[in-house]
Amino acid sequence: MLKKTILPKLFDRKSSRMKIKGICLGPFLSSSSNCYGSSKFPFFCHCPLFSLSVFRYLCSKSAANCNSREKIKLGLGNIRGLGDAICLYENMARMRPLPCVEQFNQLLSCVVNLKVYSSAIYLFKDICNLGISVDEYTMNIAIDSCCLSNRVSYGFSILGWFFKRGCVPNTITFSTLLKGLFRENRIIEAQELFRKIVRERLCELSVVTYGTVIDGLYKAGNTAMAIELLGVMEKGSCKPNIQIYTMIIDGLCKDGMIDSALKLFAEMTEKGITPNVVTYSILVCGLCNLSRWREVKLLLKEMIDCKIHPNVITFNNLIDALCKEGLVDEAEDVLHLMMERNVVPNVVSYNALIDGYCLQGHMTKARNLFDSMARKNIAPDIWTFNILINGYCKKMKIDDAIHLFREMRLIGCSSALKLFDELQSVGLKPDFHTYCNLLNGLCKNGNAEQALLLLDALEQKGEHLHIAHYSIVMDGFCKTENFHKAQAIFSDLPSKGLEPDVITYNLLLKGCFQNGLLGEVKDLFVKMEKAGLSPNGVTYNIIVQGNLRRGKYDDASMFFEEMCTKGFSPDASTFALLLDLLGTVEHNPTILKMIKKLPPSTLKQTL
Repeated sequence: MLKKTILPKLFDRKSSRMKIKGICLGPFLSSSSNCYGSSKFPFFCHCPLFSLSVFRYLCSKSAANCNSREKIKLGLGNIRGLGDAICLYENMARMRPLPCVEQFNQLLSCVVNLKVYSSAIYLFKDICNLGISVDEYTMNIAIDSCCLSNRVSYGFSILGWFFKRGCVPNTITFSTLLKGLFRENRIIEAQELFRKIVRERLCELSVVTYGTVIDGLYKAGNTAMAIELLGVMEKGSCKPNIQIYTMIIDGLCKDGMIDSALKLFAEMTEKGITPNVVTYSILVCGLCNLSRWREVKLLLKEMIDCKIHPNVITFNNLIDALCKEGLVDEAEDVLHLMMERNVVPNVVSYNALIDGYCLQGHMTKARNLFDSMARKNIAPDIWTFNILINGYCKKMKIDDAIHLFREMRLIGCSSALKLFDELQSVGLKPDFHTYCNLLNGLCKNGNAEQALLLLDALEQKGEHLHIAHYSIVMDGFCKTENFHKAQAIFSDLPSKGLEPDVITYNLLLKGCFQNGLLGEVKDLFVKMEKAGLSPNGVTYNIIVQGNLRRGKYDDASMFFEEMCTKGFSPDASTFALLLDLLGTVEHNPTILKMIKKLPPSTLKQTL
């Protein structure tokens, strides 16, 4: 049961804020043992993994697989996904005494490396709730996760936790926060924070700190201030390295100030700082863009004399610039030179050269180059097809453009069928799960059309298809804003001898709300019940959320009440949406009434 005092706090949307020496730290944390509760740290309310029970639901392995303290180190080395990480975490959380904070830090780092940042933040919260005495390393990981999730304000909240625990934020802490501010394009705030760090000596300034600020400034187009900061470094004890110089040279080249870039390059080498292939590649690109070919040749010769070998990026910049200048034959010579030097061309190299031929109207050469990619095991991408199709259209070769367009649509399907044939040739028949994984993969990559073509091809081969296969493709079309195609597939299901299930209806209901087809929602819901299918918790959550987002609060309340009556509970997204709507005075009573109908156990689990 929740304490009675929690609910009023839940409805208070005014986050307390604090300033440390003038720095606004954003929503601060509760001083209670549950210091990262959702009422004080609202980001956790919107975390995709809202509670540890959700973590457990996603895990495919039992925590019993990691059943001894000796296996923690082994487990850390065998983490391949979020499920593995949470499996190990649950086992560690049950140990008595609990493992040391260093082992939890290693686990948290693994989760961050998996790039599931919101999950890392929630895991940090749960580690704190276990009573683990987190250290600076733990909090730095959490701050980094917040910043990578574009939630730098909550990173500042954890900075406040540093001070409450008597810990001292270090260079990594402030560098991460600076990077987070620049990442969210909060340039003025980043500059203000950096000035405070320098003025009040909040941490020791390192090359990483300076590099973060310089990188943020030049990417924001403020190259002049980045150069000014370089001068500060040169006069101080923290000297700039090759990475710092390369950043500023890149900024100058992108601003068209190639002479200033070359001057800085010369000053850098005079100071004994050796340029690398990245530095040279940037200058080569800058000179090529201005057609200063003589200097390009001299720079390339200088590179080779210094035993710094041009890489694929260097050559690609050169090919692209030559093609734009109309020097396509010279660009092709560069392609051959790459291969002679054992630098493998990639799809970018071929795209630049194909574009060069298309710009000159040499479509036969462009097509021959396109066909040669397959012989070199280089797969064309969407840009390759777009370049060729555009070239054909400009030459009024519409039939060739249409043929290539169809080839582009079929290439994914052909590859898939080839894979199936290979599986069958070695005695392995693709099963239900194989088809599901492939269709899901195509749809997740925005290739719902290819997935549909694959279904058609499989039908013609006489493969037995399941309603789940069509549901996956329908979902793919819904997510690519082609809802009418999802509806067409749904209408054709009876002719294929397939009956839609609850999952099929759920994704169509969601699509109706996304496309504003509220009238069809009720018809679909009635049709579902007539088919003998009982709506489940997912169905009700979709309808409640859809009505809330469309401002149909009375309808949302009606379905919400029906959902609770039938024993279903709102999920994390529904609950978070209700909390967000509490701030709208006009509809506060309706939303508040819905929240009050929640059983205490549901509130506790959601929080």
